[in-house]
Amino acid sequence: MRIATIFLRHGTQKFPNSQARMDEMFLQQMPEVQHETVIVDTMHPLGHLERVSSVLTVLGGDNRFSEFSAADVALSWIGDRIWSYDLVHLATAAFHTLYVGYLERFDMRMLRAIVGKPACLGHIDCYNESIRLLSYHSQHWLRTSFLFLPPAELKALASLVSFSDRSRIFSGNPEQPFRPDAPLSENYRRYIYDWLTGGDIGQGVTWHSGFTLTRETLPEFERKALAILNEHLLAIRLRALGCRVVDTTWLWTQLSRGEENDVNWTLGWREQLATRAVDALIVRGTPGQTAASSASAGAENPVS
Repeated sequence: MRIATIFLRHGTQKFPNSQARMDEMFLQQMPEVQHETVIVDTMHPLGHLERVSSVLTVLGGDNRFSEFSAADVALSWIGDRIWSYDLVHLATAAFHTLYVGYLERFDMRMLRAIVGKPACLGHIDCYNESIRLLSYHSQHWLRTSFLFLPPAELKALASLVSFSDRSRIFSGNPEQPFRPDAPLSENYRRYIYDWLTGGDIGQGVTWHSGFTLTRETLPEFERKALAILNEHLLAIRLRALGCRVVDTTWLWTQLSRGEENDVNWTLGWREQLATRAVDALIVRGTPGQTAASSASAGAENPVS
């Protein structure tokens, strides 16, 4: 099996061992993979190219829209060679933060199960209640710090940047950072603000890099908030294209029970989370259900 990893980072100071940790995961858990890595480092300017080896290349990155615009740089560089891979793996340097239990469940069975299928495999996160983003109502998303999908699903997206118009969202005022008419529900604004400033969004988890919102930190707040929107919209766009969002622990549960030929790929996200063998999560969806928090509900950029 051939896999191309697009590994996204902003220098190596904050997560110095991240790439080595990822390479070790492949070696220990997915040893049959023929693995090529394209690192996009947004500390380097666009146009930077360093061939470290036949299977490792470092590119300069576009950081305008965080990892999403950076990933587009790698996809452009790979070009039509993407069709020579069975799967594309997207990872960020922060992939091993917050809840990481799902990472140990990736193995060859999991990867083989999604090859050639309209499916994106990663960790599903959710809010305790639905939010509105643009015209969409959504509650769950796929954590973009570590996921796998076939090349066809990635090419169908064209770009990983789903939303780029800052002027529609932000006011420029740190005391009220979102425009009154921004296409975001009030609870979504609150989730984003609380998460980025180090608060608990109701799931017993806080972000590792929270900061106080001031005039000086406003640009970083806007950049991170935009990344949250793009992460959420990525899952929405995949679903709209007919690509199933598949939870790693749920699929691992199915395959561990010897159900390779009986996986119900149409199962909804709530049912997936509720039937995980470990870290099961019951999420409010209809009257009478209650939202349950879990360590697995924390995300690097929480979005649905």
